[in-house]
Amino acid sequence: MQFEPGDRRRVLPRHLRPQPEPEVFSYSIRPARSGDLPYVREIYNHFVSNSVVTLDERRSSIPYWREKFALLSKLGLPFLVAVSPAGVVIGYALAQPWAGKNAYRYTVEDSIYLGPGAGGKGLGVALLQALIDACEQLGIREMVAVISDTKADASIRLHAKLGFVEAGRMGRVGHKFGRDLGTVYMRRALRPSRRRKFFSLSSGR
Repeated sequence: MQFEPGDRRRVLPRHLRPQPEPEVFSYSIRPARSGDLPYVREIYNHFVSNSVVTLDERRSSIPYWREKFALLSKLGLPFLVAVSPAGVVIGYALAQPWAGKNAYRYTVEDSIYLGPGAGGKGLGVALLQALIDACEQLGIREMVAVISDTKADASIRLHAKLGFVEAGRMGRVGHKFGRDLGTVYMRRALRPSRRRKFFSLSSGR
């Protein structure tokens, strides 16, 4: 078909135009490595500085994360990261001891944070489920989540989706950005696949 001078080429309506292929959100989940800690630190510090999702007020340091990484490695507890195809850490989840007494050795507290732009795409569910699976393989019996009661609805929904139930609330136990904050406690009973090896949180008593 030829167009004469002055003819206007017909423009297809928007809904009939070819649409670009949507970008695929992809990632892999693996155990954290020491080289991931700067990324983990930046993800966490974003929430420290800009939200009440965490009640920490001071930005964390690399030495802090190295110490935590070493402790979890020593105790054999999982510390997982989600990594983009470019090798950038876009989220993490870890299990840490619940309280500081050895009698709690079958119970852990989870911590999960996603980087900017990584939320709402199913990554939180995948990371938390991977953490639960890893804990069950280690013989952990109970997982606890301590969540801010303010502007943390997404975290509460995430945990509820994976079988956590609310165990209680504490009001006005924190204060950040000029406001009083409370915490929501959620728990999930795990199904350990083997007996948990004993670990000690203290070297003395």
